[in-house]
Amino acid sequence: MKKVSFAIMGMGNRGSAYAAKQLKYPGEMEVAAIADNRRVRLEAAQKYLHLPEERVFDSAEALLAAPKLADLMVVATQDAQHREHAIRAMERGYDLLLEKPISNRLQDCKAVVEAAKRLGRRVIICHVLRYTVFYQQIKKLIDEGVVGKAETIQAAEAVGYYHMAHSYVRGNWHKQADSSPMILAKCCHDLDIFLWLTGKKCQSVSSFGSLDYFKKENCPEGAKARCSDGCEVDCPFHAPRFYLSRLPGWPTHILNPEPTEENIREALRTTDYGRCVFQMDNDVVDHQVVNLLLEGGVTVNFSMTGFTNRQTRTIDVMGTQGEIWGDFKDNKVYYQKFGKEVHEIDLNALCSDFSGHGGGDARLIYDVIRLYRGDDFDHSSITTIDRSAESHYVAFAAEESRVKGGELVRMEEFIAKA
Repeated sequence: MKKVSFAIMGMGNRGSAYAAKQLKYPGEMEVAAIADNRRVRLEAAQKYLHLPEERVFDSAEALLAAPKLADLMVVATQDAQHREHAIRAMERGYDLLLEKPISNRLQDCKAVVEAAKRLGRRVIICHVLRYTVFYQQIKKLIDEGVVGKAETIQAAEAVGYYHMAHSYVRGNWHKQADSSPMILAKCCHDLDIFLWLTGKKCQSVSSFGSLDYFKKENCPEGAKARCSDGCEVDCPFHAPRFYLSRLPGWPTHILNPEPTEENIREALRTTDYGRCVFQMDNDVVDHQVVNLLLEGGVTVNFSMTGFTNRQTRTIDVMGTQGEIWGDFKDNKVYYQKFGKEVHEIDLNALCSDFSGHGGGDARLIYDVIRLYRGDDFDHSSITTIDRSAESHYVAFAAEESRVKGGELVRMEEFIAKA
């Protein structure tokens, strides 16, 4: 059986998650090379991947300077680096598994799309939610017409107060100029799902939202600039209490790939992860709503908020003959024709592994393996760059609308002028 080989640029959370799938599919997948500018991450990955030193690179640029080493290049560097790294990898002959977002700027997204066409490269975007049994089951029900024509979708992403603080107040995505607008960085998954579920293009967008809470004027009296400096304020975002209680699980491995109490305490003393969430330099929104008008009059209302206990996604698809709904974390989907009984679909009977975005991480990698082996399977969920880019354009349009106080943005005009 042919092994499909991957080279990986960026061994952070996402790059490491894809690399680890070699352990799940040892006879079908091979990580041929890795690159990162943090030696501790390279050493941790090198151990379990059993890579020789000549296949371990201290920068994406060094890996790109080497001869082509794999079937695909996984681009999992920072958002602002995606354009350069993606295009250079394609020029070196690689097809891509490109972590979302494609880029943090609209023009750069378009440049990657154009380069893929010019060079004839296959570019698969890591919109992992498409590969989950949860959304695939909802897609199946819609396509089969179980509830008639889908007319309205109401959906929400509950980011979770702890994930909001970790990633979007303290973490890599806390400043828009260095990463992406929140609606792109966190929610291009969701926007892609709406377009994919309906098979429709977006015509118009409006959006409202702001950074309302995680700022200096809301800082509790007596709070220290760094939680680890003896801060005694009773706060749910207190860094030592949060991170040390999660050892050795997510997200402590982001602070150190081999987390211990000692090295996590050191990270909290020296990095942004130990700072007070009300005294950071963050500027991305902490809540936002988006309204979409799709082809054929289909409407979507989507809400993203960091003010939740649970970290999950919910969706309600309302059709002309019934309704489909579910909570991503519950592993169940429900549907009901008007005036009829409720049907429950227990997803545990369809999937045994819900780790990594509800099983989406592993199923993405396995679909890519099957695609490159030439297996006969339904690959309608494969996230081609043309279709995936549409969700990004919608996200940029939503951000423009939000900044302009909810002004309606017409997609055709917006893309043409960009």
